[in-house]
Amino acid sequence: MAADNILRLTGIRGIIAQKMSESLQKTAQLSFFCDIDASALVAARNAWKAAGTKLGYEDLIIAALISVLREFPLFNAVETTQGVEPQEQIHVGCAIALPGALVAPAIFDAGSLPLPDIAQRRTDLVERARANKLSIAELTGATVTVTNLGLTRVEHFTPILSYPQQAIIGLGRMTPKPWVAQDGETIVVRPVMGLSLTVDHRIIDGAPAGDFLTRLAQQLEGGTGLSPAEN
Repeated sequence: MAADNILRLTGIRGIIAQKMSESLQKTAQLSFFCDIDASALVAARNAWKAAGTKLGYEDLIIAALISVLREFPLFNAVETTQGVEPQEQIHVGCAIALPGALVAPAIFDAGSLPLPDIAQRRTDLVERARANKLSIAELTGATVTVTNLGLTRVEHFTPILSYPQQAIIGLGRMTPKPWVAQDGETIVVRPVMGLSLTVDHRIIDGAPAGDFLTRLAQQLEGGTGLSPAEN
């Protein structure tokens, strides 16, 4: 094989390789999956657009995630030399794919931000990531991470924890699918999105992980707190 075809684990690629290996070596990772009816997300995004504000589904999901994390503080925690410490502030890491690299800079104190500000901060992180202008604090300061493969055909996957965090949420593509309506009998077509969750099973058991993902799904399907009128 020609030398110029060899991918060398040096530079940023080497750092990514080291962090991924460290995460898998130091944690017991377990993933969970579910589908949601994303009709409320579509309606909320359209309402924001009509109000003159552009935001993405990821921004809406981050806002819903923040609400759920307040109910499940162990999912917004980091492991230290003293143990696993739930964090008072919610710093949401947003995974950003770059040519030959992957970063997940933090939206600091996302729990204190209105939804349009979350969208603005995330857009700013993406732009500065592409320009290689992120700070070390942003690259290492997240307390929970969201990773999005919604532009691909992937519906569910097993995201790797960004150690020392305790949870990472994966977003799959949204696609029209048959869905059982609330009456339990009628089949309708809905925009369905896949959600994935990985936790450190040393710290978080299966039952609370299932409860967390269920609560997040309920929050997204209900759409509470996501419309312009509620922000």
